[in-house]
Amino acid sequence: MVATSAVPFTAAELDRAADLVGQFFGPTPQYAWPLLADAVGAEVWVKHENHTPTGAFKVRGGLVYTQRHVHDSTADGTVRGLISATRGNHGQSLAYAGRAFGVPVTIVVPHGNSPDKNAAMRAFGADLIEEGRDFQAAREHAGALAVERDLQMVPSFHPDLVLGVATYARELMLAAPELDTIYVPVGMGSGVCANIAVRDLLGFRTEIVGVVAERAPATALSFAAGHVVNTDTAETMIDGVACRAPDAGAIEAIIAGAARVVQVSDELCAAAVRMLFATTHNLPEPSGAVALAGLLAERDQQQGKRVGVVMSGGNIDAPMLAEIMAGRTPIA
Repeated sequence: MVATSAVPFTAAELDRAADLVGQFFGPTPQYAWPLLADAVGAEVWVKHENHTPTGAFKVRGGLVYTQRHVHDSTADGTVRGLISATRGNHGQSLAYAGRAFGVPVTIVVPHGNSPDKNAAMRAFGADLIEEGRDFQAAREHAGALAVERDLQMVPSFHPDLVLGVATYARELMLAAPELDTIYVPVGMGSGVCANIAVRDLLGFRTEIVGVVAERAPATALSFAAGHVVNTDTAETMIDGVACRAPDAGAIEAIIAGAARVVQVSDELCAAAVRMLFATTHNLPEPSGAVALAGLLAERDQQQGKRVGVVMSGGNIDAPMLAEIMAGRTPIA
């Protein structure tokens, strides 16, 4: 029995979001790769969100959020600028959208963040600040700066971010045959919640499965407990899912609409990066491969089925890529 949840937006709202995103780039592809099917034992459709202008899915949410809160004439008040915290892809999305709509963007990242993602955010025009030992610490610093500098704090989870991200979920679900299961990476939750919402809007019976890192299990623990559970650390090389303080709204939607949340090791995620390169010749970042790692963890129950995995991004640093392709697992 597939769990269902209240859909947070209408078909018309999703149409408008898709029209907005379409002004900047076209639909990303989804392919059923034969070599991947042979390796897994199932028909596996890969949604290539590594093919957006920022190399990751979050740009869709950034565009919708920024238009609704800054650009539209219906926005309340004057926005002096946006500020947020990120490990990279959320920040790139806001920097890209800020440049598109003419609003300054400040991004806070933790110390030791991906140099390539930092460079990309600066290239899109963001004012980048390094502060804190991890994402949560960076997020707390961004909140303080928002007050100090009179900037609008953009959360990592928000209904408008989910609406934007839902444009890829609809592309996948309408282009592929009705899938038995879709595996989705879970950081702060916009991707998994978007897939749940589109599944319900279309009336499909597809199971939506969230995938997190064993070393950043807060969302899995929250799902099991039925309420938000924070952790003290989230030290995983899978930086896009390194969450230790989940959003309550995201957890509520995941509990209501996801089939389960799977935890995977950094080692299995590294193996998934290598498998995706070998079978699709795409290079995902670790969080872009973690959905496949979730499928690999459950491959026995998915034999012969039609399955989707979301390659959520491809922004991987060269040193990390070299380590993984050499058969090793980088240390967080």
